[in-house]
Amino acid sequence: MKIASWNINSIRARVEHVRQWLQSQSPDVLLLQELKGPEFPALVFKDLGYESVAVTQKAYNGVAVLSKHPIETVNTTLAGDEEDSHARFLEVMIEGIRMVNIYLPNGNPIGSDKFLYKLAWMDRLLPQMNRWRNETTPTLVGGDFNVIPEDIDCHKPSAWMGDALFQPEPRARYRALLAMGYTDAFRSLHPGEPGKFTFWDYFRQAFEHNRGIRIDHFLLCPRVATRLQSCYIDLEPRRKEKPSDHTPIVVELR
Repeated sequence: MKIASWNINSIRARVEHVRQWLQSQSPDVLLLQELKGPEFPALVFKDLGYESVAVTQKAYNGVAVLSKHPIETVNTTLAGDEEDSHARFLEVMIEGIRMVNIYLPNGNPIGSDKFLYKLAWMDRLLPQMNRWRNETTPTLVGGDFNVIPEDIDCHKPSAWMGDALFQPEPRARYRALLAMGYTDAFRSLHPGEPGKFTFWDYFRQAFEHNRGIRIDHFLLCPRVATRLQSCYIDLEPRRKEKPSDHTPIVVELR
């Protein structure tokens, strides 16, 4: 099974990019983040043979799951804060696997309410993922985590010292997920390999010079990790005209 995740940075602006990528790569499942709008073009993807479920809001956030297989929607909100209306979470069942699509808060600037919201969101995610870890249902959590796990996951660590993505608090929470027994799919297959990124700023030719960061991840519970065959980053969509600032990350399971 081939599962991909892609922060598309506006589905309205890049629906054609997604359509072309689905046609060329034919994943079984695609997790999308940052839809940035209330409307989702489900019919475009249905014509390609994909079911879809989307959680949207006006102008910001938004997550969706596209699948060649039937989708059972389990949850559209992360437990722990009934007042949180941000469209950042989608839990579904596909082919016997719990697949969770997340768009974790960015958190900038440091010290602001946005940073506190990021930490609070992660503090809600951790116990939920611990519960999943202790259940028998195979679980895969993917999406834009907005966390640079280690120094190797960015081109120049010193340039990110003042950014919320690189702070010790969110990084510690990410490591706590690994300590629970989840596997970072990409890093487990590419240990110590530098220069592998999923996001590049639009400015100063960051992509052309590979000045990027790895913030889009797949975390796999042990039952899914044993099925992991490959995990790679597809750079081609980032080379297109008017691309997202992210590019897809793909896992293949036996």
